[in-house]
Amino acid sequence: MLEHAAGQPWIYPVLLVFFFIDGFATILPSETAIVGLSALSLHSGEPNLWILGATALVGAMAGDNMAYMLGRKIGLTRWKWMRRPKVQKMFAWAQYELDKRGAVLIFTARYIPWGRVAVNYVAGQTGFRHRTFFLLDAFACVTWVGYSIGIGLLAGQWVHNNPLLGVGIAVAFAVVLGVVVDHALRWWHKYLERKDQAREAAASAHATKPDPQQTAVAGVDLSKPAG
Repeated sequence: MLEHAAGQPWIYPVLLVFFFIDGFATILPSETAIVGLSALSLHSGEPNLWILGATALVGAMAGDNMAYMLGRKIGLTRWKWMRRPKVQKMFAWAQYELDKRGAVLIFTARYIPWGRVAVNYVAGQTGFRHRTFFLLDAFACVTWVGYSIGIGLLAGQWVHNNPLLGVGIAVAFAVVLGVVVDHALRWWHKYLERKDQAREAAASAHATKPDPQQTAVAGVDLSKPAG
């Protein structure tokens, strides 16, 4: 049934909606869908990889920009799920990182499911320039689509006689690799955050250090020993 559905023309509009919703509400496993269908395409030729890639790209970009517009229009506390402590912590992290390194964050967040939603909402809420966001997000989505299709094709090659088994292996491989990438990117951002804090602490200590010239007492020559 899965193979039959993959060859039907209606699958592309369905996938377009699928990827679109995943851009602003992480309730659908978009990575799993594109990886599994890519593995299936390797064996059956359906769905067409070029159309699949284009569909994923358009849907992902539309969903990300929808999140940006929602962040601008409704803020970060309108809905109940937004007010959860974990979500608010994610929003705070996204705002901090966006202020420090917006381009890097928008690119890397595309590979972190909850992270990208938080970043897109915060970018809109803080007034991050939409044209810049659009271009950075487009580049991130292109690489994300290529990365996901590549995983599906690579894992799908391991099983030649059973395409559905190939889909299962591809999905499992994508989940494991996704967890690794997720943790690696989170670690990297935390490392950069620690560097920022250390730099700010050093700058603060330097700013509060007393200047001998400023503490000189009127009428006293500080260049000569006392007495």
